This record gives sequence, structure tokens and C-alpha cells, in this order.
Amino acid sequence: MKIAVFGTGYVGLVAAVCFADSGRHVIGVDIDEEKVNGLRKGLVPIYEPGLDQLLKSTIEQNRIHFTTNPKEAVDAAEVIFIAVGTPEGEDGSADLTHVLKVAQTIAENMKSKKYVVLKSTVPVGTAEKVTAHMAKLTKVPFEIVSNPEFLKEGASIDDFLRPDRVVIGATSDEARKVMGELYAPFVKNGSPILFMSNKAAELTKYAANAFLATKISFINELANLADRVGADVFEVKKGFTSDKRIGSAFFYPGVGYGGSCFPKDVKALVKTGEAFGMSLEVIKATDAVNENQKSVILEKIRKHFGDVKGKTFAVWGLAFKPRTDDIREAPSTTIISKLLEAGARIQAYDSAAAENSQKIFGQTVRFSPHAMDALKDADALIVVTEWNEFRAPDLSEMKRLLKKPVIFDGRNVFEPKDMRAQGFTYYCIGREHA
Repeated sequence: MKIAVFGTGYVGLVAAVCFADSGRHVIGVDIDEEKVNGLRKGLVPIYEPGLDQLLKSTIEQNRIHFTTNPKEAVDAAEVIFIAVGTPEGEDGSADLTHVLKVAQTIAENMKSKKYVVLKSTVPVGTAEKVTAHMAKLTKVPFEIVSNPEFLKEGASIDDFLRPDRVVIGATSDEARKVMGELYAPFVKNGSPILFMSNKAAELTKYAANAFLATKISFINELANLADRVGADVFEVKKGFTSDKRIGSAFFYPGVGYGGSCFPKDVKALVKTGEAFGMSLEVIKATDAVNENQKSVILEKIRKHFGDVKGKTFAVWGLAFKPRTDDIREAPSTTIISKLLEAGARIQAYDSAAAENSQKIFGQTVRFSPHAMDALKDADALIVVTEWNEFRAPDLSEMKRLLKKPVIFDGRNVFEPKDMRAQGFTYYCIGREHA
């Protein structure tokens, strides 16, 4: 069974490489000739731990190749994945332009039955929409299958190779059999393949992301309350997440979520509700709380300094989370932008995301080659991403480099008592009184 994957972005490339690693022959398709040429040489255009080694291995074993020729891929493959972007539209809904364009390309080039798999995150009803779109263009039989991804950036290889579950939306037993065979190598640990309708699969993806985002907004709002009442949110968290019905995953207070999934998918789910005459109040609140959370650390900075004009701030961490170079909807972008607008200067460091951030800020931000270099003559340090390298720094060196030992820890990387004992003025999220 040969596979084609249209789109070599984050989701498409990970899927293509992991399928190839399982023994399948895979064709990756992209319209970007420069990217395709790089991929043929084993060059990964994104930062994702382990992806470069796996790509080179599958290339050497002749199980994957890349092309800009869609006809070649459609002719060769029985199962064709669509893994192109569904960016947020102006009204918050998902833009299906790229998905429909790929579907049209497949329909215009196929000569035998194909299983067209929607790997992109798409609203409920997209499988029906794509089916109708393709049916107008071809008489060749095909079936649309929904197969949402549940990958965490920074751990996507392990997530794909050892999934908690695989969700398949399909209408025929034949499609279920094909997809079951395709994913069999990845569920040998007993994880289930969950077959359901296309609409249920489409909604499942949004449900998962919206619920995880809600957990983050919940703990952030609780952290802000803890600061007001004089409690340590970590103690509160331990108390309520010890309940087996709740659990501790994703309850990490900070400066809010970002990335390519949660912000976009939460807004898209709200729009889906509106399209069906519903106002999803919990989901809307999740989004509103997250937007506000990006300003919480700024409020602490203003309270400490008053006017920040002329002040210099070191920023540790630019990616929306560790182990990725993704800065889409990253809290760092909001925080830096607001400080620049107020007349402050920024010295930033991130081991993976500096180049992407520089494309946004250019010369308005000084990007440092090392974490400690960013501290030189800064009035304070702001921690925005919890990279491991920030967890045990040389505190005496930090105090020497900073003008004054002031830290605004947006990810609760350090222990408040330890930092204050070392002479730092230390602000954090939900632990001001710890």
C-alpha cells in the first residue's frame, strides 16, 4: 500500500516520515520547490526532536521521496492524506481553501479508486463538503476518511509512533479495513483504533484541543485568584488534582497557551457552534481568559517599575512551548510587542525560536547568542518559555549581569523561597505568597 501526503508542514511531514518508518512507501507532495529540494537531501525545515534522524533513515532506505508533481503522487498512491494548513479566517472560522484545492487536484488526476484522508484539522461537515466538491469533478470512485492528528509539538514522533488512540471517521467497511491495516504497526501496545462517523471524528479533534485549552485557562484563572487571596496555587493544584476524577495533566499556570492549534481550534469551535445556532460559553471564556493571561506578567512589570520607558528587559524563551521553534500565537510576541510600544528595550534568547522571532521584530529586538548574554545590563529578566536550560542557572552570575536582581517568571520555573533567599526580587504566577 503506497501512501501520498499532500503538505510537508508540521503534521504532514511527521506523518509521512513515521509511515515510511513503519515500512510503507510514501510520497510527500508540496508546491514549494525549495522545500522539496531540501527534504530530498534530508533537511528538515522545522525544529522537532528526532525528525531529522528519522527522515534521513527513511530516505536512505528508499521508503520516502518528495515531489512537486501531484499527478505522480495520485497515480502511485492508494491512500492520499491531505495535511495542508487550515488557517484562522478573519471571523475566526477555519479557512478550507487549501484543503479544497488539494481535493480538486486529486479529483482531476485520479484514475482509480482512492481513499482521501483528511489529516488537517477541519470543522464538522468538512468530509461532506470535500466529497461533494470532488464528486463534481470526477466519476472515479473515492471515499473521504477523517483522521485527525493529536500530536504535541516537541514530542510528535513519539505521539505518532505510540499514540494513545487513533481516531478514524469512515463510512464503509472497506475504508475501515484499509485504515486499520495502515495504523496496525502503531497500536501494538494495545491502544485502540476508534472507528466512528466522519462528523464525530471531526468534532473529536476540536473537543480534545478545546478541553486541554480549558484546563490551562482554568488553572491560570485560579492562579490569579491565588495571588489575590494569598495562597500558593501549586498547593491548591495538588489538593484538587489528587482527585482521580480530575488528574494533574495540563494544569500548569503561566502566561497562557499559544501555538498553531489551541488558539485557532478554540475559535473555530466557537464559530461551529454559532453556525448551528449555539453559543459555546465555556469555550468562549477559555479564549477570553487566555488572551487576558498574556497581560498578567505585564501588569506585574508595570506595578514594579511604573513607567518602563527606557528600561531594558531580558527575555528568556520565545517559542510558545519548549522543544519547538514555533512562535505562532506565542505569549512572548504579545509581551515583547507591548513592552516595545511602551518604550522599553528587549534582549531576547531562545535556543530554537530566535530566527522565527527575528522575522517579526527585526532590529527592534537584540537577539542574544546565549541565555546569560541576554542578561547583561538588563533591568529585569522575564521568563516566558520553560526550556530545561533555564531551570538550574548560575544564580550568582545572573545577579552579577543584571542591573538589579529582578525576575518575572511567567512559567514558575524557579522556587519562590529559594529565589528570594538568594536576594532576588521575584514575581511569578499564582505563587506570590509561596
